[in-house]
Amino acid sequence: MMHIDEILEYLPHRYPFLLVDRVTEVEKGKSIKGYKNVSFNEPFFTGHFPDNPIMPGVLIIEAMAQLSGILGFVTVERKPSDGVVQYLAGSSKARFKRPVLPGDRLDMESEFISGKRGIWKFDCRALVDGEVVCVAEILTAEREV
Repeated sequence: MMHIDEILEYLPHRYPFLLVDRVTEVEKGKSIKGYKNVSFNEPFFTGHFPDNPIMPGVLIIEAMAQLSGILGFVTVERKPSDGVVQYLAGSSKARFKRPVLPGDRLDMESEFISGKRGIWKFDCRALVDGEVVCVAEILTAEREV
């Protein structure tokens, strides 16, 4: 399990763009699980949509990419403090099954599929109350900074 202080060691993101609150399980080179508590106070709800707040799908993808990036870093035993970052390099097969609303806990799972020359591919899904809300394949790219 990783609490926020350790997550901050693996992700360069900060408020308002840090989208992983807790890592609940991680198996190096295999899989990771974590979650994001979706609060009504999230800045994106101001405009998406004022009378019907829904978490933007691209931010669900970003949250899954951040979680996948942590798995990538753990797998290669590196951190941003080593002068590298994991960028979102692509997503495919994304499907959104239902909206994510204020008050939801966005549970996320990512499984390592393959990796070559710093490009990592993950099979991801996000759930709310055990119901799948989004699935996607995510690509991350490790780059020196």
